[in-house]
Amino acid sequence: MSVQSVLIDGRWRASSGRRTFRAVDPATGEELAEEYPISPWEEVEEAINAAARCFRIVRTWPGARFARFLEEYAKGIEQRVDAIVAAAHRETALPVTPRLREAELPRTLSQMRQAAEAAREGSWRRPIIDSRLNIRSQFGPIGPVVVFGPNNFPLAFNSVSGGDFVAAVAAGNPVIAKGHSSHPTTTRLLAEAAQEAAETTEMPPGFVQLIYRTSHEDGCRLVSHRLVGATGYTGSRRAGLVLKDAADRAGKPIYLELSSINPVFVLEGALAERSEQIADEFTASCLLGTGQFCTNPGLVVVRQSELGEQFLAQVRERFESSSPGTLLSAGVREQLASSVRRLVEAGAELVCGGHVLEERRFCFENTLLRVTGERFLENADVLQTEAFGNASLFVFARSVDQMVEIAEILEGNLTGSVYTDTSGTDDDGYDRIVPALRKRVGRLLNDKMPTGVAVTAAMNHGGPYPATGHPHFTAVGIPTAVPRFAMLECYDNVRPSRLPPELQDKNPTGRLWRYIDGTWTLGDVKPVGQGE
Repeated sequence: MSVQSVLIDGRWRASSGRRTFRAVDPATGEELAEEYPISPWEEVEEAINAAARCFRIVRTWPGARFARFLEEYAKGIEQRVDAIVAAAHRETALPVTPRLREAELPRTLSQMRQAAEAAREGSWRRPIIDSRLNIRSQFGPIGPVVVFGPNNFPLAFNSVSGGDFVAAVAAGNPVIAKGHSSHPTTTRLLAEAAQEAAETTEMPPGFVQLIYRTSHEDGCRLVSHRLVGATGYTGSRRAGLVLKDAADRAGKPIYLELSSINPVFVLEGALAERSEQIADEFTASCLLGTGQFCTNPGLVVVRQSELGEQFLAQVRERFESSSPGTLLSAGVREQLASSVRRLVEAGAELVCGGHVLEERRFCFENTLLRVTGERFLENADVLQTEAFGNASLFVFARSVDQMVEIAEILEGNLTGSVYTDTSGTDDDGYDRIVPALRKRVGRLLNDKMPTGVAVTAAMNHGGPYPATGHPHFTAVGIPTAVPRFAMLECYDNVRPSRLPPELQDKNPTGRLWRYIDGTWTLGDVKPVGQGE
């Protein structure tokens, strides 16, 4: 079989690279037939230069042009649903239904259309006008954006269709997608739809480009290139920090989603009231997608008590009676085994599982560990190792005071949950734990497990390091995720006719929210000296 083409400068063409790779079917452990190129630096730089040429054309275009592209792209995906879902299933072993067809694909299309609406409506730019001083500012596109997608969401976080991609496009930027080696065919099919949409909506060559794989060194050169505006990355902490170091040294913005153990605090009143229900919720959350969610609850904190022991026993029963799912790759399986060993070496005890299953498919026993609160506090760095997969660590705290200590020492996470009873007996514990936990997590949940990230403007899918590289942004939620890929542009004493439409006195659409002279409004700028 011939080597698949790359998408560079508006056309599919043979790669100049000589090295290739194949994806692996996680359900069988066998290589798939399609062969994909590893792009050399010369090819990567061609993509960068093409994106830069494209940006010089589109950087002043109105948001409606990018909205048309995104809407046409969504239609193109809908026309290829069967092929895309089949490829994603073959490359990830994620179930066709309900996961891919009924959940992830609709989510992908929804965020794409939300991004189109944000691009057209324009309030994501946050226009600010001081009419007395005639100083006006707003966000504008930053330049070519590089997107590295993860292995666990082949559609909704894909480098050529996911949240980072649509946010970058909504901001008016060309995108260079660096595909994930686990699902290159899925990515190629999506990129074919994207390129067709780009041609239909008359986007310049280089607006969407796809390379499948590079050397680690060239990945660093890519994110630090002088013509690159910014980078979005979702993946492992180790690889992400290497890229961050390269981008930081070049002064280039890079938005990282890295690792998170998503602590869940379950208070005594909640256990007394509904421990069986919480055990069901936790098991469903932790084993969802074989635990390969960035919001997987990997740490549970309970009191050292009869109720705490009963709760662990209830969860153990559910873990042992559930068939382990398939992991995304051999690398995920090996890393999970290594993380569990590291937790045990740090003082955790295995409750169940803990071993690789000798099957053709990639799988690992459903695993629970436990440790005392004292030991956790003594060795918190190691005991916060992320076990990405179907595993979780229970911490038994001797008191609410120790729960607070644990919350204070936590690293940054995407989420943190607190389960309480409905009668109010846990209110004091909640009030003491949450002030500490609140500053360790991007999203705080009450009586709810963390898996499931709604695509809404109010969502924060981010958090303090090492959940992300910076706590001020979210990777999910339109339009709030869009300004990551923008720069703040200020206009001082610029003549009215030379201002962007969003900063002129008249509201260009009547729907654009602007901050004018200290007030958010949909109205026009009033002449200086004229009141309401």
